[in-house]
Amino acid sequence: MRLLVRPSKIAGHLPASPSKSYTHRAMILGLLASGTTVLEKALLSDDTLSTLNAVRMFGAEVSVSGDTCVIEGGHLNCPKEGVDVGNSGTTIRLLAGVASLLPCTTLLTGDESIQRRPMAPLVSALEELGARCVSTQGDGRAPLMIRGPCGGGTTHIRGDVSSQFISSLLLSSPMKNQDTEIVLLTPLKSRPYVEITMEIMGRFGGRCEEGEQRFLVPGGQRYRPQHMTIPGDFSSAAFPLVAGALTGSALVKGLDPRSRQGDRVIVDLLTAFGARVRERDEGLEVSGGELRGMEVDLADTPDLFPIVAVLASQAEGESRLYNAQHLRHKESDRIKTTVAFLREMGADIQEREDGCVIHGPSGLRGASVDSHGDHRILMAAAVAGLLAEGETIITDGRCYKVSYPSFIQDMRAVGADMEVVR
Repeated sequence: MRLLVRPSKIAGHLPASPSKSYTHRAMILGLLASGTTVLEKALLSDDTLSTLNAVRMFGAEVSVSGDTCVIEGGHLNCPKEGVDVGNSGTTIRLLAGVASLLPCTTLLTGDESIQRRPMAPLVSALEELGARCVSTQGDGRAPLMIRGPCGGGTTHIRGDVSSQFISSLLLSSPMKNQDTEIVLLTPLKSRPYVEITMEIMGRFGGRCEEGEQRFLVPGGQRYRPQHMTIPGDFSSAAFPLVAGALTGSALVKGLDPRSRQGDRVIVDLLTAFGARVRERDEGLEVSGGELRGMEVDLADTPDLFPIVAVLASQAEGESRLYNAQHLRHKESDRIKTTVAFLREMGADIQEREDGCVIHGPSGLRGASVDSHGDHRILMAAAVAGLLAEGETIITDGRCYKVSYPSFIQDMRAVGADMEVVR
């Protein structure tokens, strides 16, 4: 399947997609909490459904009605067979910590992309806490066999490869008998995702303390089930918001500007580039303006890189996106794949080790784009296709379902000419 995009101007309103980060974490905490957890407006995408399936395999009873998930947790069991997370890096990393709590061997695996993504820092940290971890490839990557239980103690881990490693250790540590100290060997990148983890842990009754380059999690805690509503996702909303700035206007309903999500910075970036941003009672509205190039530090918000690069391609002068070298370990090497598709479409863009330099504005032209099965590359290229001359055809045309399953439906509702074709 491929995604076909034709030049379009968009106008109108659309609902915010629910947060993927909050949904993953709340599902796992629903597994660990004793009792009934209810998640309203949960994101049911390919990635979060991988987490929900794994939650079942680890012993929870799960029911879904519409976008409401009910999880009966507190009975953590050894999965009877291997846990396949599909394409979800968040799932395999967060569940590695859960698996380390059990006195049995859990096999965690996924698709080819998952088997290329780094896991060695988390594996080493879990082993330091007493788990036995085996990479069947012998390189620290999945498939992984993990056997616990971890009892607590002190562990050391890099903070600049993936914040999901730290989130995995944090989520599982309250369940241990002893206190756990997590010492960071390098500064933490993507900090807002760890802050979301700590926020949701707190809602479920879990306590942790942050010090200088370390986290301390008291042992012997018990999570309490919760009834919560998943907030709107700024990571996904960035695509229609930038489309509004470049091709018309868009009002995304259900976004909280006070959210802890790091990707809420897209609102500030749009304003700084020169787009018109208005905060409405029902959400955020963006329309066009005179765009100016600027420097953007993406250390804490790497998921925004592809769509901000599209925005920068239409800004007057030079833009530099930097401090995002950890993007090279995502579903694709997102620096390389973003530069490749924008250059193919006619943008003046140069790759750098930690980002890119863009000179704009560029007249874009339709092209054949390889998404490399990466949902954020596909959605960014689709937005670029709305202002390109001619048709844009993008491979793996359904991979947006990983994080934003209503992307095509929502964009078409505000006037985008997009369709999935064979």
